[in-house]
Amino acid sequence: MASLRSLALALALTALVAPLMASANSEGDALYALRRSLVDRDNVLQSWDPTLVNPCTWFHITCNQDNRVTRVDLGNSNLSGHLVPELGKLEHLQYLELYKNNIKGKIPSELGNLKNLLSLDLYNNNISGSIPPTLGKLKSLVFLRLNDNQLTGRIPRELASIPSLKVVDVSNNNLCGTIPTSGPFEHIPLNNFENNPRLEGPELQGLASYDTNCS
Repeated sequence: MASLRSLALALALTALVAPLMASANSEGDALYALRRSLVDRDNVLQSWDPTLVNPCTWFHITCNQDNRVTRVDLGNSNLSGHLVPELGKLEHLQYLELYKNNIKGKIPSELGNLKNLLSLDLYNNNISGSIPPTLGKLKSLVFLRLNDNQLTGRIPRELASIPSLKVVDVSNNNLCGTIPTSGPFEHIPLNNFENNPRLEGPELQGLASYDTNCS
């Protein structure tokens, strides 16, 4: 009888733990996909071992009490390569810090799935392409720093619908169109948009198309 109770308890614990293990493994898989896409000259990712139960013991990764990844801190780490769409699976992520590296390629649209993200810091890289409109889905975002890259295209108007947004810096890129003035953009200083040769001043709503100079 005791053995049956022990078995029932073990099964109950397994039912509770299994989903956490699966989610932790999927987050580890997503981060390992990032590792594979990066050139790591200084071996800062050496501890990223995909055979471990979860990535919470990896250097530069922070997890919450449920072993879900909340921070990726890889700023100024001499990394090159590109970002991967798998990052969009880190659904509890709050801070994605990849500034001051030599990352190229595009910003994955899947980053718009990071509903708990507070800070997206990709500044001082060589990222190209456009700013994904899907970033407008990040309704908890406070800091969006994309300055000093090779970004082109318009500033997505979807970003104006993020009520929590306090800091936006897209200076030193090659963006076009006009500077948004609604929502959080009312309070963003103009020098956070400077050195975009094809970007016009603050838009006069109804008087100028927001995609000026983008053709």
